[in-house]
Amino acid sequence: MIYYKSNDNWFGDIRHLVRSWTMVRIIRSMIWIGIYTTVVCIAVEWYGLGKYFSMDISAFSLLGIILSIFLVYRTNSAYDRWWEARKQWGALVNNTRNLAIYVHAMFPKEDKHVRHFMAKHIANFCIALVEHLREGVKLEKLVYLSDEDRNIYQTKGHIPNHIAFQIFDRIAEGHRLGAINEGDYINIKAQHQSLLDILGACERIKKTPIPFSYAVYLKIFITAYGLLLPFALVNTFHMGTIPLVMFVFFSLLGIELMGQEIEDPFGLDCNDLPTGDIAHTIKTNVFEILEAKSGIGKIPTPELYEKVF
Repeated sequence: MIYYKSNDNWFGDIRHLVRSWTMVRIIRSMIWIGIYTTVVCIAVEWYGLGKYFSMDISAFSLLGIILSIFLVYRTNSAYDRWWEARKQWGALVNNTRNLAIYVHAMFPKEDKHVRHFMAKHIANFCIALVEHLREGVKLEKLVYLSDEDRNIYQTKGHIPNHIAFQIFDRIAEGHRLGAINEGDYINIKAQHQSLLDILGACERIKKTPIPFSYAVYLKIFITAYGLLLPFALVNTFHMGTIPLVMFVFFSLLGIELMGQEIEDPFGLDCNDLPTGDIAHTIKTNVFEILEAKSGIGKIPTPELYEKVF
């Protein structure tokens, strides 16, 4: 995710924008549509083919309105997914802190083993969730893994789910042994359940993209509009049609590609959520709560995003 200060520097914000892989794709497409429009303008202006390619501009105004309605829906649906994902990860931060505080307060003060166990597994749940929502969990990113843990995780197809089971199994064991009373057990169960609720919500967002037919239809509409627009404008604007068509295509394609980028908010595009950074913040928080390890100055190195230039 690109970090910036709102309303701090107008041209500085623009500089951040052009680092985006999406912007690179838009500029490449603008170049191609510019070349195509140049060919059309040359054919019409130099060879007098305007009478054969004349089209009514008003029809394109109507089509532009229809297209803008589709793009508004596209942008809103993509942003809703991005914002829902951000709310889920915000809830994960809060609920993991609450769970760590419950564990620290409920278990016997002298039981340092259970505190380390819980800190490790809560942190690993969040770190594993980051990669689970991408290409799959990378065991080398998890913390304090024993050989036994590593061997078990290698056999699991859903590692965050198994880590959540390990956390609850330890809580249930504490209840059976009398370390946690019935009231505390009921309260801490709700905090644990929230982990699986957030996991399920993130998987829903990840695995339910915008319907394919709608996405393809919008791409075809934008492409057809961009290819036909030069024929409608060339007799009026002549060679000025080239920059005009490029700017219109920049506007339409930009909205579509930005929606496409944030539709999956868990990846490594520069406008995706910084889930890796959030997970490491949670790790610092829970170890500070449960093992009194100071988090002062432990600012994680921002995650490197693949599609940033």
